[in-house]
Amino acid sequence: MTQDILAADAPAPKDWIMAIAPYIPGKSKTDDGRHVSKLSSNENPFGTSETAREAFRAAADVLERYPDSAAVELREALAAHHGLDPERIICGTGSDEVLHMAAGAFAGPGDEIIYSRFGFSVYPIATRRVGATPVVAPDKDYATDIDAILACVTERTRLVYIANPNNPTGTFASRAEIARLHAGLPRHVLLVIDQAYAEYLDPQDDDGGMELARTAPNVLVTRTFSKIFGLASARVGWGYASAAVIDAMNRIRQPFSFSISASRAAVAAVADTAFVERCRLHNKEWLARFEGEIAALSNKGLRAVPSKANFSLVLFEGETSAETAYKALMDHGYIVRWLPGQELPHGLRITIGTQEEMQGLIAALREIVGA
Repeated sequence: MTQDILAADAPAPKDWIMAIAPYIPGKSKTDDGRHVSKLSSNENPFGTSETAREAFRAAADVLERYPDSAAVELREALAAHHGLDPERIICGTGSDEVLHMAAGAFAGPGDEIIYSRFGFSVYPIATRRVGATPVVAPDKDYATDIDAILACVTERTRLVYIANPNNPTGTFASRAEIARLHAGLPRHVLLVIDQAYAEYLDPQDDDGGMELARTAPNVLVTRTFSKIFGLASARVGWGYASAAVIDAMNRIRQPFSFSISASRAAVAAVADTAFVERCRLHNKEWLARFEGEIAALSNKGLRAVPSKANFSLVLFEGETSAETAYKALMDHGYIVRWLPGQELPHGLRITIGTQEEMQGLIAALREIVGA
């Protein structure tokens, strides 16, 4: 009774906030509390580069200082590495904050934001947070369907989010497809290309997003240090767009997105290209091997959606369900990501781990499905 009275008298949140389904991260330990091989959050199995780690440690003597709100050192390092204008780079608390800033600066109640079915789960959160209406474009066999996105555009459309490679499916839209999507959008619509996994791509697979962001007034590309750079706990992300887009986003940016330690680690990580290349090549080899192993289990109803990221979405379309495999893999010592909350109750997203982890996981999967 008292609780009901308090609830009735309490501040009422906006309807669109209460419509948000909170983000659910990948598990860090098993249901019974064991710490085992974590392949649920697309983290780098090799950690971070030693130079980045040392840069982080060396910043311990400035814990009492506020970080540089403008992240000048990091923006200049990124600009030099990618051949960009540092004034057109914006940094945030992971690429998540940059994605949220895009919605916050360019959409609100009465507006629409489009993203693909099976897109990154932050997109609907960012959309509803600002009171905009989410518009979900149909997929094409778990991949982004450019024609379906363009068919969803109306006079109320303000943003289009596209992850490339996509999370959680790992699918990839080519340079030609991205160019066609951009060409088909009205000029007032901001195209946000989320490239969190871009560093895992072969050079020939560049989708042209950064080139569009250099030249087009309505394209924002976002990147993160959480994946191949192994700085997930540092929470460093960034974006690149026209000066006008960046100016609008800077007006709502948090003044201190990440610590001095995180910034210095990110600067060092950008410079350690050998570490990044080693991680990319390992991922390329073991992603291909893993997809081959899953193909060999097709007679058991398993199918891997072709991926260009550091994970594989495995579909369970036979006698063994994804939920059964998810729980059994935990018993074998592997935590993966089961995705019923993203309309994928029949799918497991599995991060590519070390050689030892992948060999053990494959053996466990074969046992679970009776191969």
